[in-house]
Amino acid sequence: MTGPARALIIVDVQNDFCEGGSLAVTGGAAVAEAISEYLATPGRPRYAAIVATADRHIDPGPHFSDRPDYRDSWPPHCVVGTPGTEFHPALDVSAVQEVFGKGAFAAAYSGFEGASSDGDSLSDWLQDTGIDAVDVVGIATDHCVRATAMDAVREGFDTRVLLDYTAAVAPDTTRAALDAMHGAGVKLVGGGWTAPTRRRGASRRGPGSRHRHRQ
Repeated sequence: MTGPARALIIVDVQNDFCEGGSLAVTGGAAVAEAISEYLATPGRPRYAAIVATADRHIDPGPHFSDRPDYRDSWPPHCVVGTPGTEFHPALDVSAVQEVFGKGAFAAAYSGFEGASSDGDSLSDWLQDTGIDAVDVVGIATDHCVRATAMDAVREGFDTRVLLDYTAAVAPDTTRAALDAMHGAGVKLVGGGWTAPTRRRGASRRGPGSRHRHRQ
């Protein structure tokens, strides 16, 4: 019996989010290299599709700030027409079938806010490709990876985050992100993740599925 058709979503592995970029995340370049090695591994899962997301900002309003708080506002990054918006050179994109750009005029943390070159949303593209499940990797664990994974669950996809192929901004926001993703029904794989201890007698809350199939 075959399993669900699974896609790999590579989130925002761009120059500005890696060392030397305007909003560098420690370990970003290593994640780019690790994802490429993962894609070249013979024993990895066979993906029915591989896609990537990318910040492509023009004027995202208060998302950019000269005095950023590094939670809701950030230094300018991934501005269209600059080298920072390009994928990191250590990331092998030869297997990527579609790129979903996001954030031209908004923050757009989630890849599900992006659109392909043909204007398709990520959710519609995955459904039209027959995808039932997704693995999420990339940058940053506590922001765009989190938002993308949680939106994937909301769209009805069986969702895993492969933590060994992510990089995070800060420990406190990362712990909060992991707890939120776990609570939403995202499966967290690797990275030394251990689920919080559930109190005896507490009910197990599962995510609701609202996978939309277009007629």
